[in-house]
Amino acid sequence: MRFLRSKPADDATDDASSGAPTTGPETVRVGGKGRPTPKRREAETKRRGPAPPPPRTQREAAKLARANRPDKSVRRAEAAERRERMAAGDEKFLMPRDRGPVKAFVRDVVDSRPHLMGLFMPLAIIVVLSLLVPIPQVQSYLSLFSLIALTTMIIEGIFLGATITKKARARFPDEKISGLGTGWYAFTRASQLRRLRIPKPRVERGANP
Repeated sequence: MRFLRSKPADDATDDASSGAPTTGPETVRVGGKGRPTPKRREAETKRRGPAPPPPRTQREAAKLARANRPDKSVRRAEAAERRERMAAGDEKFLMPRDRGPVKAFVRDVVDSRPHLMGLFMPLAIIVVLSLLVPIPQVQSYLSLFSLIALTTMIIEGIFLGATITKKARARFPDEKISGLGTGWYAFTRASQLRRLRIPKPRVERGANP
């Protein structure tokens, strides 16, 4: 009968060399990594390699910008989307001068009725024609007509600016509204042809915004 006894030193050495696990409170897992598992971000960074050095000259910066620039078709699609959103009045795509509820109210008031100032661009064409016509009498008539029309437009613009500023201050009493800035914004809006205005008019003529 074989009694329990401690293993000989040779047997213990064989077990350690064969990689067999031993039991006991001081057991060490053989074959482990022996290091913490790397994070996903660190692993991806190692796969991508080190970050490229920053550009040292303006030429290198321009070259890098051209290399990272999206394709022309993508840029055209993005520009078309921006124009469409701007025409629709999306606040995120509007220019700073067109943003805010006050400017939207001014646009609605201007777009709700016709204005003589809307003929400003055709009047400019008439002025050019008056300079090209070789008949002095026709030139004098066209010049007189242009002067009268321009004076009327200026008077209408001053009256429109004062009226819209008063309405805007009554509608938005908590807003700081500049009379000059609001009047000029209304004047420039009214002097454009209705179909060329950006953002597009959202009220019909005859409305009461």
